[in-house]
Amino acid sequence: MAGQQRVYRQRIRSTQSLKKIFRAMELIAASRIAKARGRVTASTPYARALTRAVSAVATHSDVSHPLTTERTDTNRVAVLVATSDRGMAGAYSASVIREAERLVADLQADGKEVVLYVVGRRAVSYYTFRERDIARSWTGGSDAPTYEVATEIADTLLEAFLTPGDEGVGELHVVFTQFVSMVTQTPRVIRMLPLEVVEGVASVEEHRTLPLYDFEPSPEAVLDALLPRYVRSRIYSCLLQAAASELAARQRAMHTATDNAEDLIRMYTRLANQARQSEITQEISEIVSGADALAS
Repeated sequence: MAGQQRVYRQRIRSTQSLKKIFRAMELIAASRIAKARGRVTASTPYARALTRAVSAVATHSDVSHPLTTERTDTNRVAVLVATSDRGMAGAYSASVIREAERLVADLQADGKEVVLYVVGRRAVSYYTFRERDIARSWTGGSDAPTYEVATEIADTLLEAFLTPGDEGVGELHVVFTQFVSMVTQTPRVIRMLPLEVVEGVASVEEHRTLPLYDFEPSPEAVLDALLPRYVRSRIYSCLLQAAASELAARQRAMHTATDNAEDLIRMYTRLANQARQSEITQEISEIVSGADALAS
């Protein structure tokens, strides 16, 4: 019985230590989620204005740009997968990787050759363990992405898309997690290249007259300046959405882990008390039996 008590007390101490770790990680994630959501909100007006500017140039000019033209000289497709650097975020990274694997299977079924670009150590570990080739990876800042890293990622992908022949890629797909709320984060797949600007300028029916645009120095030069900025902005927005989703998932997972640790502590405490009571009862029984034996 004494051995059982020691085992239960040791489990209680270890579970209490884990509970402290879980609680600390929950508080850290809760303190960072507000800043991450603020970054998502702050980046939205710039991205919307840039989208409208690109849409205006594409709508009111007949210019053909390499970033908006379908490529037929290669069957290679780039897939950017955004996961987390650390674990303890529930099924956050697993759901993104599962969505990426579904996309890769669909592309390969269409005869495409997939080229992987990875953000986050979880995806790097996943594909490295399965001996899958990774063209380029970025790690170290999944929960707080910077615009410099987003620019580096965008420039790498743009270079791959603009490379002629079989060395380049004909499409770019991004797999990330969209932040909907603190409870809901949804894995999403978007095709970023060739560009499809879906948010246009105001329609003719709303204003009844077409706005007049004059491009200086030329529509080609305006597109050359705007489209790379547009791609960088969208990739940065995807990374910000993924960061907010990661922190929200980690806070929720650590809250659940803390509750589970408290349940385990209560259970082990009850078992330890039962073992102690059984030990006391056995000792009393032995004393009474010994006294009866002496009396007789």
